[in-house]
Amino acid sequence: MHPAYSIIFFTTSSGLGYGLAAMLGLGLLDPLSAWVKFAHLLALALIAGGLLSSTFHLGNPQRAWRALSQWRSSCLSREGVLAILTFVPLAISAWFAVFESTHLPLIGLLGTAGAIATVYCTSMIYASLRSIQAWNTPLTPACYLLFAGAGGSLLAAFIAACAGQTSWHLELIAFLLLAAAWAAKIQWRKRLSVAPLSTPESATGLGHLGKVRLFERPHTNENYLTREMGFRVARKHAEKLFRIALVAGGGVPAVLLLLSLLLGQGAAAVILALAVLSHALGVLVERWLFFAEARHAVMNYYGG
Repeated sequence: MHPAYSIIFFTTSSGLGYGLAAMLGLGLLDPLSAWVKFAHLLALALIAGGLLSSTFHLGNPQRAWRALSQWRSSCLSREGVLAILTFVPLAISAWFAVFESTHLPLIGLLGTAGAIATVYCTSMIYASLRSIQAWNTPLTPACYLLFAGAGGSLLAAFIAACAGQTSWHLELIAFLLLAAAWAAKIQWRKRLSVAPLSTPESATGLGHLGKVRLFERPHTNENYLTREMGFRVARKHAEKLFRIALVAGGGVPAVLLLLSLLLGQGAAAVILALAVLSHALGVLVERWLFFAEARHAVMNYYGG
């Protein structure tokens, strides 16, 4: 699949934002701190920026609102509806945190639940597509949720360290979620080596006659299908990029988390800032590969 940069940024930014919002909703940070007030605004900015960037991939962005009407059957529509609904408790929590220096437990829990549900719906946009075998697995929503939680808890630990608060519990949560996220991602990639369910033989129904080979392409020129669903990345490059993603997004943050536990609050804040940046870079590469390595069944008709 064609890795659109707007969608890559959307899933990465909104994942970090919803992860941070979920941690804030659980009341794991002191609402009296100015840094925590900033964290509420940062979460809203990451979410809004990610959602806005996703519209750049639409053919007619001015008609995006129509997607909200299909929530009964479309995961994309459910994501949009939930994103709007979740903004209500998140905005209320941010208001009371910034102007009242207080945390509302019930509103916070609603925001956390909405953040989790929205990320899940985002992941199901891809996991529900049976035509793309790599995505059509429960591991896809598991990866999205775990990466959002890992990034959000890393950001929360950084905010706590900047505010001079105890952050070891957040760092422990971040470490566990990082390990779980990359373990799930490794299992997800292992499925890529499994023989595809859809082959030229099954797609044409001629498998009983033997191996099917392409006689002539359906189109001589590039079209929407070949442009959006015919992207190819060399396996050696994909493996190299995945190692980069694994080290930058998992290995480096994990080491920095352990290192921050041995340092004072001031040094820990710097270390955790590097951990957040490294993790975000790794997730960007991971999301690029998520699209680049996925194969759509329609490419059976194009010799893919």
